[in-house]
Amino acid sequence: MAGALNAALADALADDPRVLVFGEDVAALGGVFRVTDGLAQRFGETRVFDTPLAESGIVGTAIGMAMNGLVPVVEMQFDAFAYPAFEQITSHLAKLHNRTRGKVALPVVVRVPFGGGIGGVEHHCDSSEAYYTHTPGLRVVAPGTPADAYLLLRQAIACPDPVIFLEPKRRYWSRESAELTTNGPGIDSAAIRRAGTDVTLIGYGGTVGTVLDAAEAATAEGWDVEVIDLRSLSPFDDATVSASVRRTGRAVVVHEASRFGGYGAEVVARLTEQCFHYLQAPILRVTGLDIPYPPPKLEQHHLPDVDRILDAIARLQWDDHV
Repeated sequence: MAGALNAALADALADDPRVLVFGEDVAALGGVFRVTDGLAQRFGETRVFDTPLAESGIVGTAIGMAMNGLVPVVEMQFDAFAYPAFEQITSHLAKLHNRTRGKVALPVVVRVPFGGGIGGVEHHCDSSEAYYTHTPGLRVVAPGTPADAYLLLRQAIACPDPVIFLEPKRRYWSRESAELTTNGPGIDSAAIRRAGTDVTLIGYGGTVGTVLDAAEAATAEGWDVEVIDLRSLSPFDDATVSASVRRTGRAVVVHEASRFGGYGAEVVARLTEQCFHYLQAPILRVTGLDIPYPPPKLEQHHLPDVDRILDAIARLQWDDHV
């Protein structure tokens, strides 16, 4: 996935001279996850450059650049490092378009490596999507596959709205053959990654691979599982997800973030409102625990895994299942 993201940035820089890439260590080092490796050498220090360790200043600078016709793509290095920039993001980046009655567009992409599974600690493995999706004026997306990482990042850079681009760290080093193309689902769309008839598993970002593994394992238990990759967390693709849940009648939402007040609560509420008369059982959530991110040796207990997802499927009131 890191290579797909690097290719997306390189192609965007080549296609549009207004695109700029900056952040901490993105130029000389190529980023801590090497997503920006080689870009400064290829496009020069006026297009790809390092900044001081000052996240609020990075986003504030990007806002000013966008107001003057540029297309900044900034990196927050780690999820919780973005919190010092939260005031710039929520008070200015999210609101200026509405505040100016549509006269000012802010085509800014804030890349945020998020989630766990890499043996990191707190401040390096947060899942902060609920903060951003609760903020009107921001688009929030999270790719789950390398091909989709390329497509979504190209779409995010081309988008006239500010986009919080959540990159699942555990997937940076995933290796798979992928065609990198700008043809595919729109930036607002969810994708059906696996068709099924009995239950819908809903994931995004780093949990997409886990729910696909769980779907395969569920086959041995006699369940035919459909997998939805949300891709766009805000706006939410009500049509695709609701249609799936109405077909299957059962659903489980999976995310790494803590359960209480988490993004999954919004998904469950929406689906309950729209699909209530089609449901065969309450919609369940499999999430991270309601704790600060644990030490590396304990993170396997915090993160959703195949066994916990299968346990949730088994609790979906299968009167006819043996």
